[in-house]
Amino acid sequence: MDLDTVRTFVAAADAGQFQEAAAELAVTQQAVSKRIASLERALDVRLFTRTARGAKLTIDGQAFLPHARELLRAADRAVASVHTARRPLRVDIIASRSAASGLMRAFHRAHPEIELDVVMLFEIETALSAVRSGAIDASFRAVGAPGRPLPPDIASARVLDEPLQLLTGPAHALASARSVPLAGLAGHRIWMPGIVPGTEWAAYYDDLVAEFGLTIEATGPNFGSDALLDTVADTPALATFMGGRTRLVWPADHGLRRIPVTDPMPVYPHSLLWHRDNAHPALATLRAFLAATAADHDAPGTWSPDWAMLRGGAPSRR
Repeated sequence: MDLDTVRTFVAAADAGQFQEAAAELAVTQQAVSKRIASLERALDVRLFTRTARGAKLTIDGQAFLPHARELLRAADRAVASVHTARRPLRVDIIASRSAASGLMRAFHRAHPEIELDVVMLFEIETALSAVRSGAIDASFRAVGAPGRPLPPDIASARVLDEPLQLLTGPAHALASARSVPLAGLAGHRIWMPGIVPGTEWAAYYDDLVAEFGLTIEATGPNFGSDALLDTVADTPALATFMGGRTRLVWPADHGLRRIPVTDPMPVYPHSLLWHRDNAHPALATLRAFLAATAADHDAPGTWSPDWAMLRGGAPSRR
């Protein structure tokens, strides 16, 4: 259905005269008549009855009018959705309890005037495709992985180094430690069923294991964070890694302990990815906010993989 004919029909219905509708639409009266006739042929009904005082809606015209108005409103919404100055900023945060979620909540508090759409995409390839197609404006990721450089049209900025902490139950051998050196975790079972081969976090933990001789078990079904916390709380031989800015809640009787890891402190490198041609004005505001709140990366005494990247694309150094 031609939206110009629908728009002309609504203008004529509101004006009650084809001549006034023509003036409003900046076309000739003949053009209005042709458009109305075309719409009537498409619908196979009469929409107007000509009278001495102008044009009067038929019963069919009256029935069609509210739907015609909704068609035009839907068309306007569709146009607005692709105008970057009018639509919400769409950002992928991977998971609702992640550090990226906390960063976006802080951004929303600082800029409540900016409308946001927050999405959660699991795989980096899905996120990259969405960024490149314009389905989303930005994604929080670890930026790269071994042998998988970013496409040249994707820009990135490292925005947060999140320290890893050891999470144990109350009966674990390290539960009373105020901190634990990374090398001191060798020989302890660290259970992380959420590690999925091929993901950027799998690459991160593969490097961590290889460099420090740790034992990370990803066996068993992943029933989610609640089941993981229940098992760690009840199993003295198991511990898990948790990001220091990951927000999880558990029952008080679990007695779980968050223990800082040191010498070096492993940090997970969060970065923001976006398309170089993305012109959404709120994206520039988000980037500026993250740049202002980001701490120094690769600080002395920290560890991140060699493939992690700094702002500007330089490889990390420890």
